[in-house]
Amino acid sequence: MARLPPITSMVAFLEVARLGTVKAAASELGLSMPALSRRIQTLEHGVGRPLFDRHHQGLRLTEAGRQLHQQLTPVLDELRVILRNAAAPDATLRLHLNVLPLFAQQRLFPHLPELRRRYPQLHIDIETLAHGEARLSDGVDAAIALARAIDPALYAFRLDQDQVLPIAARSLTEGPERITVPEQLQRATILLHREMPETFNEWKSAIGMPYLEPLAIDYFDSGPLMLEAAAQGVGVAFMHSHHFDDAHDDRLVRLFDFKVDSPYSYWFVCRPRALRQPAVKLFHDWLISAKI
Repeated sequence: MARLPPITSMVAFLEVARLGTVKAAASELGLSMPALSRRIQTLEHGVGRPLFDRHHQGLRLTEAGRQLHQQLTPVLDELRVILRNAAAPDATLRLHLNVLPLFAQQRLFPHLPELRRRYPQLHIDIETLAHGEARLSDGVDAAIALARAIDPALYAFRLDQDQVLPIAARSLTEGPERITVPEQLQRATILLHREMPETFNEWKSAIGMPYLEPLAIDYFDSGPLMLEAAAQGVGVAFMHSHHFDDAHDDRLVRLFDFKVDSPYSYWFVCRPRALRQPAVKLFHDWLISAKI
């Protein structure tokens, strides 16, 4: 039996045929143009002949491409119906969401009971791996990402814009060697989140002290662990102001009074076409309206 080309290649072919350019189709699917072109080439290799005529104004279906487009469209539509009918009753309202642990703990989970009451048919599978926006083609429907900016090929909505501040154990502000001025950070360990690697550099430049060099810099991929390390006196954590406020941890204090805008924000991110999925659209609209 002949081996079938991947379904992702067939979907890419139909999107290019519908939109007329690789650029437009790549944006719709949340792929890079080279990645989408490779999928088209895989399908062409599978059928054994070109499906598009390439020219400077874009792409035009060949005769073989027109025939395949005409026959493949209803087949994939039927396949979607078959899979939907075979799925669990709530599958069309199941969201696969990637979110960082601290956002989930401090900002999302306190509101989930209200979301469940409003939309009891919506179920959310959560994963907490880093760089969630890069996993949108790997089983993730949407992500709440922490980043400077988002790839323009993806749909993105900025959820906040915060200030960055140094957070330390209360014990570091007491006693004869207490920290009272930024220069004393030169004998401290700085704690940074891997999703926010430039936070300290941006902060020290903003306060006019780009020369500050700490004793060491330790990196974390977990916000809750970062806060706990700071509370235990391991180092000074550079995080967002709401990370400190929402922690409600009496062991922690904010150092200094500088107001420095963070270069990083939380974003809701998905592929443009994902907003057509009922679960993604429902969660997106609720998240924005709730102003979480």
